[in-house]
This record gives sequence, structure tokens and C-alpha cells, in this order.
Amino acid sequence: MKGNFLQRLARDLEAPIEARGFGTGWFSGFFALILAVAGLCFVAALRWPAWAAMPELGPVRASAEFRLAVHGVLIAAYALALLSLLLRPRKALGATALAIALAATILGGSAVQRDETRNWGIFFGIDFFAVNMVATGLMFAPLERVFPRHSSQRLFRQEWREDLFYYLVSSMMVQLITFLTLAPSGYINANAGAGWLASTRAAISGLPWLVQFVLAMALTDLAQYWFHRLFHRVPFLWGFHAVHHSARSMDWLAGARMHFVEIVLLRGVTSLPLLTLGFLPSVMQAYVGLVYVWSSLLHANLCGDFDRLGAWLALPRFHHWHHAIDAEGVDKNFAIHFPIYDRIFGTYYLPEGAWPSGYGVPEEVPNGYLAQLRYPFVRKG
Repeated sequence: MKGNFLQRLARDLEAPIEARGFGTGWFSGFFALILAVAGLCFVAALRWPAWAAMPELGPVRASAEFRLAVHGVLIAAYALALLSLLLRPRKALGATALAIALAATILGGSAVQRDETRNWGIFFGIDFFAVNMVATGLMFAPLERVFPRHSSQRLFRQEWREDLFYYLVSSMMVQLITFLTLAPSGYINANAGAGWLASTRAAISGLPWLVQFVLAMALTDLAQYWFHRLFHRVPFLWGFHAVHHSARSMDWLAGARMHFVEIVLLRGVTSLPLLTLGFLPSVMQAYVGLVYVWSSLLHANLCGDFDRLGAWLALPRFHHWHHAIDAEGVDKNFAIHFPIYDRIFGTYYLPEGAWPSGYGVPEEVPNGYLAQLRYPFVRKG
């Protein structure tokens, strides 16, 4: 019975374009589901903050405005779910959203009180996942419908379930990822001499905030360029990165498909210059927020050639060529923010007005999160 219901929900989400136009109840059901899941995550974070929430978001959860926002999210989920149930012959979307919103209400809704739980020092970023999902999903999903590059590509295209699970894991495991990625910079900070490093930190921390932010983007992009290029050149490392490139469709969710090992190594490399050189914490926090949005933008199914701007700022067409199945796009466009690095090091490719014919990798990368987690270790070649 459970399997049948989940299958009906999947079919409703993957409905053809003609069955989810304006007035069919599909969009109201979709947004109801997004808001209901977000509301449930927020309520869980308020009820069990010791294990379900990020400590860094504590001040936000403690504010009265946050509870008011949670109340508004749940009310909107209820209203949109009921609208979907009224308009749509298939009831799976609206019924699921309604059930999730009801579960959040039973847990206490916006008035939920904290339960005392034993804290082992381990937490899962349920609230972090909800913030990411609302911020990126509600931002890019509508944009891809209004300004699509591939108009025939559905919002819930092939492999969307895998990529959503990647998105969930990378958000929920934020504590473990953060611990592992901060280890290199912590070691360097503890063992580096106080001379030149102390003076460098003082100089950088004294720069205007905006200058620090742009400098942080430039430094991390340079580090990430060579890290990225290394993963394309070393066969064993390519096994991890091939998981990311195995996506055969590009949209805002495709950027989440990254092997856990690559996530840890990438974030460790990119955080190293920021933490070692003394950038203000607010600069680092703002940059982390930017990266989540920027990654969604680069992979988004959005039109626009941007031939001039794209030569200096990484935009969807620039990064789509990096994922191209076409031979001329292989091992090109490694930068994440500034294509100037590709121009300097000879890996720039952005033919005027042209887009790739397809995406993916020639090798057979298995489907499913666990199979892809094992893939680099069992891959031959």
C-alpha cells in the first residue's frame, strides 16, 4: 500500500506538461509539498534542537519572527494543498502535502515547545536543509519554467529523486562535513608560525567588507580551479567526480549530485584560504551562502547566451559546456566564478551562441545513491 502511494506521488510529480498547466492544480500541489516539508523541518528543529538543528541558526529560531514565519508557511501549505485537491483529478500531490502539514501541526506547529533530549554533541541539519530547499528551490524552479533553455525538460526529469537525495544528505550531514573540511585549516593554524601569517591576517581583516568578499571569491576560485582540474586528470579522483558528471540533464538540482568524499575535499580546499588568512567570519558565512545559490545557477536549465558577460563571469552556458558530452567541451571551463582563470591556463571554451548537444559521461556510472557511493572504489580504469 505504501509503495503504491509513493508510486502515485511520483507519477503525479512527473506528470507530462499538458497535465500540469495553470489551473490543473499541479503547481499549487507542488508548492504545497515544498512548503509542508519545510514547515515540518522547522517544527522538528524547534522541538528537538539538540539533534535536529544547527547551533549557528539558534538566534534565528529564537526570534518571534521565525515562529510567525513557520506559521505562515504551514498556513500556505494547507491552503495550496486544498486548492490542489479541488482542482486536480489526481490527489496524490495535494494529499501528501496536506498530510505532512498536518504532521507538523500535530508536533506543535509554530507554537511547539522544546523537548528535553540528551545531547551527544551530534546534530543533523534539518533546518539547514529546509532553508536550502526553500531558498534555492523556490527561486530556481519557477525561473526554469519561465526562462528554460530546454523547454521540453520537465521539472521532475529523469534522475530527480537521486539528486534530491544528494541534496538532503549534503544538508543533513552538515556537521560531519564541516568537521572534516575544517581539519586541514585547523592543523595549519595550530602549527603555522605567528610571523608573516599574523601580519597577513591583520592586513586582510582590516580591508573593507566588500573587498574581502570579492577577494574571498577570487582566492577560493583559484584553489577550486586546480582542485577541479586535478579531479579530471587523476583517474582515481575522476571516479569521484564522474558521479557529478553522470547527470544527463542540467537543472538547479543537478549541482547537488556530488560524491561525499569530493564534497569534503572540495570544501576543505576552498575553506583553507579563508580560514587561514583571517577573513572576517561574516565574509565566510556570506560566501558559503553565495556558493549554494551560485551552484544552483550554474547548473540551472536557464536560457541566455550572455556572450560578453559570460566571458568574465561564470553563468549557466559556461558551466553547461563543462558538463558537455561533446568532445570539444571535455576538460574545459573549470572555474566556478571567474572564467579568467580558464583563459589564463588555456581551458576556456565558450563558442558564441552555442550550447552543448547533451550532457553526461561516456562510462557507465550506476544509478542510485549507494551504488554511486561505491563506484569510485570499484571502478576499473
